[in-house]
Amino acid sequence: MSHRSLADLLAETPNVVAMLHNAPGGIYVFPVVAPEFANWRSEQKAWRESAVLFDQTHHMDELTVEGPDAARFLDYLTINDFANFDISRAKQLVAVTSRGYVIGDVIAFRETTDKFIVVGRAPTANWLEYNASLGTHDVVISRDPRSPSRPDGNTVTRAHFRFQVQGPEAWRLLEAVHGGPIPELELFRVGPINIGPRTVQALRHGMAGAPGLEFWGAYQDRDEIRATLLDAALQTGVNLVQSGTRAYSMSAVESGWIPSPLPAIYTGSDLDDYRRWLPATSYEAFGSLAGSFVSDDIEDYYVTPYELGYGRFIKTNADFVGAAALEAMKERPQRKRVTFEWNADDVLAVVASSFQPGETAYKWIDFPQPNYGATTADRVMDGATVVGMSMYNGYSYNERTMLSLGVIDPDAQIDDEFTLVWGEPNGGSLKPSVERPHRQAEIRVRVAPTPYSAAARENYADGWRTGQSKRTLSP
Repeated sequence: MSHRSLADLLAETPNVVAMLHNAPGGIYVFPVVAPEFANWRSEQKAWRESAVLFDQTHHMDELTVEGPDAARFLDYLTINDFANFDISRAKQLVAVTSRGYVIGDVIAFRETTDKFIVVGRAPTANWLEYNASLGTHDVVISRDPRSPSRPDGNTVTRAHFRFQVQGPEAWRLLEAVHGGPIPELELFRVGPINIGPRTVQALRHGMAGAPGLEFWGAYQDRDEIRATLLDAALQTGVNLVQSGTRAYSMSAVESGWIPSPLPAIYTGSDLDDYRRWLPATSYEAFGSLAGSFVSDDIEDYYVTPYELGYGRFIKTNADFVGAAALEAMKERPQRKRVTFEWNADDVLAVVASSFQPGETAYKWIDFPQPNYGATTADRVMDGATVVGMSMYNGYSYNERTMLSLGVIDPDAQIDDEFTLVWGEPNGGSLKPSVERPHRQAEIRVRVAPTPYSAAARENYADGWRTGQSKRTLSP
């Protein structure tokens, strides 16, 4: 059977936006891990009040990039400065096109001089794998793809498990399983710790701004590691709450990370070969676009590193993909990443419409995660003018409010009020995650800080997520 590609799909459709809005992929699914262990409200509270155990094993691709050119390869394909990327360190790498638009971001771990582990969503993994296939760098890539969204009872295995423990009680628990004080790690540094009899690699990191560690090891040790943590929690009196995927998805909203911008790969003649390389079953072909913002031009959904808060990552005086474009756009006015705080009365009115028989309801708002596509794009309006795009939504039980992350025109200020249009036009698209017909609703939103969580703003270091500099290392 001949290879059917994304390019073939695009050649057959007159409108790529319509193709993605009606894509059969529907909602983004966090695979394998249970939706809830206790309830998502208590699970959210745990990362603020006690300790939470996240299982991040299944929803991300993992690439091993190794060879004499491994560092040069990643340096060339990302905006980040590699001058201080030494062994046992991690970085959030951002990949862009030659025109400076974001493809996606990943976390890369440098294990040796010539070996990196790269973890993240499919768009960046695909981009790296394609470029390795061109043979211009002496690298070898091996890929452990994310687990199936719906395994239907089939056995699922990964190369590694990946857990995270965080919250105000996390350090007490981690020292108990380590057997004493944990060697001090700066944020985004990697080092070994003990989980009972097993030694694992740990990253100083926190998805919602609270103290904690992310750690990983051989997949076959996953159940033993989990049991050791849960037993230690009982013995130490730490209230360790396992988080399901419903609560986990909200940690990104509180911490200010937009995880799924539309990969900017659908246009540009320089990407023709890449689109021919991507299969018709790829994330880029199957991943759905959702929301009230519907444009005839797919490039209206593209974003730049400056807009997502990654401008400070961009290296200078370097040759890398997108360098000239990013330099040219640097001095232009840029939209900026913000949090939108949704008006509670308007949210309740949308929900109430589903309890009114005989009327077409507004698009349902699911809790805690109302996203209904792989990528979200909702219009943010100032009167009749589109001034922003809401891109990732969620209800914070900790803050008792619905929030979303997005971008807005540069002159918008904290506490400015706008209107978010919720729901799709014309009764909704054909995605399986959309009820048809539904009505659109206008929801008042207030521009709020990013990260919204004060804990995240106060605890993240060296500009990661916040743009601020902070080097407090104590847990």
